[in-house]
Amino acid sequence: MRKPATRHRRKRCTAMVLAVLAMVVAAFGTPAFATTAHTDSAAIHVPAARSANAAAAGASLPCDIYAAGGTPCVTAHSTTRALFASYNGALYQIQRASDRGYRDIDVLSAGGYADSASQVSFCSGTSCTITKIYDQSAGHNDLPISWGGYWKGPGPNGFDIGADAMALPVTAAGHQVFGVKVTPGVGYRLDHASSVATGSQPEGIYMVTSSNYTNQWCCFDYGSGENSHTDTGNATMNAIYWGNACWFGGCTGSGPWVEADLENGMFHTNTGSNKDPNNPGVHAPFVSAWLKNNGTSNFTLKYGNGTSGGLTTTFSGPLPNGYSPMKVDSSVLLGTGGDNSPNGVGEFFEGAMTAAYPSDATESAVQAAITAAGYGVGSGGGTTGALRAVGAGRCLDVPNSSTTAGTQTQIWDCNGQANQAWSQTSSHQLTVYEGNSRLCLDASHQGTTPGTKVITWPCNGQSNQQWNLNSNGTLTNAQSGLCLDVTGAATANGTPVQLWTCNGSSNQKWTRD
Repeated sequence: MRKPATRHRRKRCTAMVLAVLAMVVAAFGTPAFATTAHTDSAAIHVPAARSANAAAAGASLPCDIYAAGGTPCVTAHSTTRALFASYNGALYQIQRASDRGYRDIDVLSAGGYADSASQVSFCSGTSCTITKIYDQSAGHNDLPISWGGYWKGPGPNGFDIGADAMALPVTAAGHQVFGVKVTPGVGYRLDHASSVATGSQPEGIYMVTSSNYTNQWCCFDYGSGENSHTDTGNATMNAIYWGNACWFGGCTGSGPWVEADLENGMFHTNTGSNKDPNNPGVHAPFVSAWLKNNGTSNFTLKYGNGTSGGLTTTFSGPLPNGYSPMKVDSSVLLGTGGDNSPNGVGEFFEGAMTAAYPSDATESAVQAAITAAGYGVGSGGGTTGALRAVGAGRCLDVPNSSTTAGTQTQIWDCNGQANQAWSQTSSHQLTVYEGNSRLCLDASHQGTTPGTKVITWPCNGQSNQQWNLNSNGTLTNAQSGLCLDVTGAATANGTPVQLWTCNGSSNQKWTRD
């Protein structure tokens, strides 16, 4: 059960939002909905009468900014932080396996970050599942685990399942927080949501996700879907899809991309495909993904780095043939397609849906509020450094600082160089180098047998590139369960590293420098 105080806190938040919105409407009138293509610009020109409000928004959180722009949030979901400056309630609910008990995870203070210490304490010695993501907006559009749909989930009676609450530790402004790691079958959904866009009403959506964990399958979505959880035809959805899908062929690069799931297709453009040489995919630990749709003549897709910089518009133009006017239904979903297609994967940290069609200036201000959140990987104490083999006293090393995919890793004298600096991502990858040279520690050819080489390979989000650092010092591969092992328990420079059956020996134990 949610604590009674939570609803009272929301009333204060609601009053603040309505007051801000009233001032905006009084001063500037009802905002017009855009009907043509939009582009961002490095310099955003704000009318003089709005300058004071725009300046105030710089210290506000995303949904305060949307309200000030005349496009208030009708959903506001996050497991990491408040999206309204005055919000002082619960962000999400978890359930632990040991006794089936529940706990709400609140913010530490009004407008603040999640109280992750409460979760860590509650889940100690057992596992926990995220069972509900609370809506911070006035609509109270909380997201429970979905009951499934045309495509059944893996849970009892065809329901979907909840995400592992401890699977996605990250930081925000130095605070440890947890995201939602959507694996196949994880899905959250509320039908007949309050105040959300329906039919051809305009709508804006954003979410913060990651390039670390994606695939090409349907559908890692956040946005509007069908109340029936079945495919009811073109234009009955309006959701952000994030992943590597190329439904219509002719895509540039390999993704992942921000796309629009409008039902019966994930659209890069009004023709479906992506032939833009400047949009081969987005690669960052944190990515902001954006979709807005005026319901009749325009939809716009954007992305941004979730830690710095502005927004890039990848498409802004007419709706696809047969998709105007939109016929959007009032179900709000996260993690699956409109018909509950459950095979997409992804990471979710925060997101919101708006009434009306946000301006570019408003979205740019929200992007600034996202980058100000200070998202980072790991659990707070720094996650980049050397991995030292306990038995040999030497470090995990990429030979000769090679950036060639397929290079087998080894141990070597610790030297502090980049080829020994391993970063642990929020999706349990171990990466070396940065930028275009970034590579992941990889079980070669997805091997699951003792003796499999451990190599560097372009990061792809697959389980053979995911590693668990255990309390006993071992590093186990998520796909095989085998241990990262110094071959033959040797201690010499250049000894190769492999997978091997875990045996508790010192050549399978590692420490971070």
